[in-house]
Amino acid sequence: MISIKRLDHVAVMIPRGKTAEARAFYGGILQLKEIPGQHPRNATWFEAGDVQLHLVEEDNLPDHISGRHPAFEVTDLEAAKTYLQNKGIEIAYSSVITGRERFFFRDVFGNRIELLEYLQ
Repeated sequence: MISIKRLDHVAVMIPRGKTAEARAFYGGILQLKEIPGQHPRNATWFEAGDVQLHLVEEDNLPDHISGRHPAFEVTDLEAAKTYLQNKGIEIAYSSVITGRERFFFRDVFGNRIELLEYLQ
């Protein structure tokens, strides 16, 4: 069983070398507050209410499976992992983020989805 608490963040891919333009738009025009720090994949993170927006530079290759994804906070990550594996869903891991456990999987269309649980 998966018990989703809330949408945690959305990762949006931007072209390589365009982080400054993305900061000007999301931080300047949209006035989102940037979250400082060294984030996975050199991403730039912003606060959008109680949801985060993660901007990640990515090559736009036709045969590339994108890193775009929603991330859902769950109440029991281990139970969610067991449930998905029992359904034949392949689990993948990525870089470590302090204070969170997480994993990724793909939906039937190849879209990436992250489930995470904050550590207490």
